[in-house]
Formats: sequence, C-alpha cells, structure tokens
Amino acid sequence: MGIKVAKFGGSSVADAGQIKKIGEIINSDADIRYVVVSAPGKRFDEDTKITDLLYLCLTHIEHKLPYEQVFQMITDRFLEMERDLGVDVGMKEELEEIRRQIDKGTTADYLASRGEYLNGKLVAAYLGFSFADPAEFIRFSDKGKHLEEETNTGIAFALKDVERAVIPGFYGAREDGTVKTFSRGGSDITGALVARAVGAQVYENWTDVSGFLVADPRIVKNPKPIKQISYKELRELAYMGASVLHEEAIYPARVASIPINIRNTNQPQDPGTMITAEPARLEEGQIISGIAGRKDFTSITIYSSHMIGQKGFIRRMAAILEDHDVTIEHIPSGIDTVSVIVFNHMIDGKLDDILDEFQRQLKPDAMDVQSDLALIATVGAGMASRKGTSARLFTALAQADINIQMIDQGSSEMNIIVGVDSADFEEAIRAIYRAFVAES
Repeated sequence: MGIKVAKFGGSSVADAGQIKKIGEIINSDADIRYVVVSAPGKRFDEDTKITDLLYLCLTHIEHKLPYEQVFQMITDRFLEMERDLGVDVGMKEELEEIRRQIDKGTTADYLASRGEYLNGKLVAAYLGFSFADPAEFIRFSDKGKHLEEETNTGIAFALKDVERAVIPGFYGAREDGTVKTFSRGGSDITGALVARAVGAQVYENWTDVSGFLVADPRIVKNPKPIKQISYKELRELAYMGASVLHEEAIYPARVASIPINIRNTNQPQDPGTMITAEPARLEEGQIISGIAGRKDFTSITIYSSHMIGQKGFIRRMAAILEDHDVTIEHIPSGIDTVSVIVFNHMIDGKLDDILDEFQRQLKPDAMDVQSDLALIATVGAGMASRKGTSARLFTALAQADINIQMIDQGSSEMNIIVGVDSADFEEAIRAIYRAFVAES
C-alpha cells in the first residue's frame, strides 16, 4: 500500500499489556514503518498519567517540597514495564539521569517530555525498531516558535535510511539543543509531522475510541460512527465543541493531503474514521456528517431602521467589541437588524458598558439581549446539493416544540447553525439526529 505512520496515544501505551497489543497491530501490517508514541496514560479511571506525575514533581520543587515519592511512582511504573516487556533499555540509568537533571534545575519542557522519551525507548526495543529522538530533528526557534520547514527537512533527512523507527511524540528542541514541547496537540502533531516528511500514504492515529461519532453519545444513545469526513467538515464540528483532533494536529497532514485514520487499539478490527481532503461519496440517503453544539452564548440584537443606509455600521459595532476585548463568534443580520453572538465569559462584567457604547455610537432604535443561548451546528458536505435540508431541520425542531432563536448558514452551505435556549440543547440535538440519521 505504501508507507504508514502510526501514532499511539497514552491509553494505547499505558502499560506492558497495551504495548503488546500495539505490537500485534504493527507486526500484522508491514506498511507501518514509523511509530509515534505518547507517554503512558491512565491504566484505570483512578490512575494518573505519567506526564501529570512529571509535572507534579516540578510543582513540588517549585514549592520547595520533597518530590522523591512522586518520582518513585514514575520509576516503579517504568521499571515494571521494562520487566514485563522482557527488554533492557537501561531504564534505571535513564531514570537516574532524569533525576540528576531535576536536581540541577532542569526546565519544565525537558521534564514533561521524558514520559514520551522513555516510552519511545521501551516500544522501540520491544518492536526491534530503531529509536529516533525528535530533539535531533523537530526544530523550534530560540523563542519557542515551531519551525515547520526546518522540521520537515530534518525529519526526512533523519529517517531517509531508517527502515523502521519509533519516535517519541510531544517534543523537539530549540536551536541551542534545549528540549521544547508543543503547547497543544502533543504527540498528534508529531505524528502528522512525520507522516508529511516521509510522504506517508496514510497517517493512523490509534486511540481508545473507534473513530468519531455523528453526535455526542452522552446526548444521543448509540450514535452512528462517522466512516469518512473531510478536513473542512471536521473543522466545523471541532469549532462547535466536538471532541476531535486539534487543528494544529491535523495541519501537517492536511497540507500534504495525507488521509488520517482514527483507529481503536482495543478494537483493531474496527475501520474507524477516515479524514480526507475531499468529502466522502455519501451513502444512499446520507446528508449530514455530524452534529455538534455548545452552550453559554449571548446574543445582542440591534434594531435600526436606518442601518441599511449607514456606512460603517458593522465596523463601528465590531470596533466597540474589540475595544472591550470581546471576540465575535457569529453575526446574523437582516435589513434592519444585526445580532452579534459572543461567549458568555467574554462579556462577563462588561455587558452594561458595551450596551452603553452601542447606544452612544450606533444610536439604535432598540436593543435586545438574550443569554443562556446554545448553538448547534449540523454539518455535511452533502447539504449543499440536497433540496429541503433546512426545511427538514426546522421541521424537526418544531415537532420537538423547540423555538429557534437564531439561524446562521455558512457561505459554503456545509453547515447550518441554529440557536436555541440552553434548556432545549440536548433535545434539539436528539431531534436533528432523528430527522437526518435515525430516519435516513
């Protein structure tokens, strides 16, 4: 098939048993040549991630408290994994070196990265792969900015003669060699960077779920899985709060048009979700890809009979919000009305001042404020080509006795966003799901 890069998250490498599972996955697919690993995650609900323990060590040091007991928990866990995997990576010596660096006053980035580093050593030894330290080829500037092209070139050069390798995720190094971690996206970013640099045909992201679901399973019982979704559709769902990959974790693969396959380490037979550059060819009757939403919005609506003839009205309104450090999320408008949708926390303690400025500078006929607003996005590339999609959505909400407070459709016709009372949020999502998925 071609080169595959496989990234395994914290739950997938939480202990020796999980690492043996990923060994079976990798050994059954000769196309997987480069493996990116996270630090060991939780083994059970009450457990603590290794990275959190490392940060806890640092917190103890900063507060001049002994950290040895916490570090012993890390030591015991890694020594146990080394023993249970039947490998010898000199783990005791590696841990002693980390402790020496702590006592010398090491950086938070160095300490936080050691979970990935040590796990990378273990997995490489268990698989019989080469170990490739990202500090040698993932580059950051001295000010901490990730250097994309230098990294891409560095990875390609470092791996060009390496048949199979394990690469720890989450970190790289500044130009002076000091370790620097990614601020968001962690090991997911590393996996996408490696996939781009080696020209992978597929980037597999292995976790503890079998891909994405059409709706939140906490709201909709047993929602259908999403088999394939485009990067654009995914962005729409992520913005509305769906638990998907962070944009920074997708970007390196997206610019190279490399498909990302979300897979489940504990159920490797499941196909998961494929994220592609172009929307999938829809199944018969399928219109939408997903439903997602968020609560805690406020809508400020301005009524002005002279708005249509006033130059700069929207600009002045936006400037007032900018002066108060408020970000606009949506601006639905009509001939004589315009609404701004903002997060509640953005206007906390500022609303009265903003309304005073609106009154003084814009001189509206009236204003209306609605808090406790929830927004729900119905997303799907197939919506643009299907007549009656909006009618179907609005009818579903009407039949559920839910009043629509706001409607905003993207220019791409890939999504329809509706605003409803927060109290109606969950039932609205269920009603939309029934209309487009359960009945399709």
